[in-house]
Amino acid sequence: MSAESTENAISTEFEDDRDDAQEAAQESSQDAAEGAEAGTGKSGSASRLEEEGDVAADYLEELLDIADIDGDIDIEVRNGRTYISIVAEEESAGLESLVGREGEVLEALQELTRLAVLSATENRSRLVLDINGYRAERAGDLQKIAEDAVAAVKDSGEAVALAPMSAYERKIVHDAVADLGLVSESEGEGADRHIVVSAD
Repeated sequence: MSAESTENAISTEFEDDRDDAQEAAQESSQDAAEGAEAGTGKSGSASRLEEEGDVAADYLEELLDIADIDGDIDIEVRNGRTYISIVAEEESAGLESLVGREGEVLEALQELTRLAVLSATENRSRLVLDINGYRAERAGDLQKIAEDAVAAVKDSGEAVALAPMSAYERKIVHDAVADLGLVSESEGEGADRHIVVSAD
């Protein structure tokens, strides 16, 4: 894969959240149509997601072997995405190093895994990688961030800008803000893309 192709693939992480949501909706519609055609058989989309999960797992297993880090890989397909988790039975400093400060290494590793899938299948992947439950814990933090922002907007009437975060994390915050009855939009470009919460 050329440097230009790699750069283009990495840039997909920072696409507009609405594009991501539209894509998920389209995939869901395609899954339903394919499922209706195939009867009780698996849809093409489900098979594709299972394939990308297998490719990603092979890539990550090789990486863990090279780094001499112990970890079990779990694959789950839900809501039109492949979710891959790396966990260890005992606390592992090696796995923690793959998460990094504020999940920076985890985000980079997720992008590399997506690139491995793209290279092997020629399909763009939206897989989500988690290590040692970091994303589950982070989801709780993001919920609190959304609640605090909503409270601040209601108190002051002024819009609140949040710190930059990944597209996946922005989606969690957008959903939380909507559930709390306020409005949120993504602003900025690339690594500076962030959410602004407002009353309308």
